[in-house]
Amino acid sequence: MKIKYLLTIFLLFNTLLTANSKFAPNSECKSCHPVISQEYESTMHQNSTIFKDPIHKAVWDKHPMNTKQGKYKCAKCHTPTASNLKDMLGKGTKGVPDATDSTHTEGISCAYCHRIESIEHGDMSNTNVVSKKEKHYFGTMKNALKSEFHTSSSENENFQNGNVCIGCHSHKKNKANLNVCSTNISNEMDRANCVSCHMPKVSGSASNVRDTKEHSFHGFPGAHTNQDMLSKYIELEFLNNIGSFEVAVNNKSSHALLLHPLRMSQLRVSVERNGKIDKFEPEVFVRVIGKDGKPTPPWVANTVIKDTMIKANEKRVVTYKKELLKGDKVHVTLGYFLVKPKALKKFGLDKDEVAKKFYVLKKETYIVK
Repeated sequence: MKIKYLLTIFLLFNTLLTANSKFAPNSECKSCHPVISQEYESTMHQNSTIFKDPIHKAVWDKHPMNTKQGKYKCAKCHTPTASNLKDMLGKGTKGVPDATDSTHTEGISCAYCHRIESIEHGDMSNTNVVSKKEKHYFGTMKNALKSEFHTSSSENENFQNGNVCIGCHSHKKNKANLNVCSTNISNEMDRANCVSCHMPKVSGSASNVRDTKEHSFHGFPGAHTNQDMLSKYIELEFLNNIGSFEVAVNNKSSHALLLHPLRMSQLRVSVERNGKIDKFEPEVFVRVIGKDGKPTPPWVANTVIKDTMIKANEKRVVTYKKELLKGDKVHVTLGYFLVKPKALKKFGLDKDEVAKKFYVLKKETYIVK
């Protein structure tokens, strides 16, 4: 009897964590927050669904949850306002994205993020606990004017310290207990760590109801968009030696340079002398997961096969065997691919320009004196 009672309580609690409430559509926010809405529209929060992100769709198309079970557990973080979220996430139920359902195309909506009340920490992944008050939103603006559309609060500690992001951006383990993707597994984020880099203060009013000089940027700089805003957290350094030279990449952020297992970074270096350019083999920074010594999709992997990714607060030094002469120009470019070139064909992305593109994160040219 006691076991049955505890099981009932557990199921009820789990339902409260994952149940979908009615969320205001993004269009409602736009009338009062036009600047923020415009920033948000180009982000991967807005475009997180399989209908807007071809890379995410390519992975989901091959995932056994889709091909064998008819479920979309990615919805927990990719379409958290979906009307059938419980069916997508629950045991013994089926639920997949529907392009004709507006709650499936909203992505990670304004209302959803601003209703995150607390974070439920878990071993496999964290879970956002969402407020049941449909039009009560959390934020950081103190003494906000009363709105006829919603109430607001600046007392939520997770918004004040930037930890509101770690419900989805902390870690994700697969069934083999392999940490597929992680920013900070211990959840020990520094104060305002996430938002200080990915939601910095920029000029412009937060709303047209009350004029403010600045607001938190809702363009969420990341691997897909507004990469230039993150370049200041990467430093490139050059040192000339006898018979060789060094290039250092200093990652000043609190997490690895790239996090997603499909990503790959390259350091491209060339020397220009008398109009001729000598290119070196790109230095690759990558984290490869797989099984039996071979790369596999995340749901198959049970180990890390290779990890040369630049870690948090790490300075990686690469040495090049070449004697430099006065006047030589050393061109240094640090960039990345959203999908490793070798994985493009496996996921049917070999013709997708976004997946194939080499994105430049930082460039410098050094003239030898």
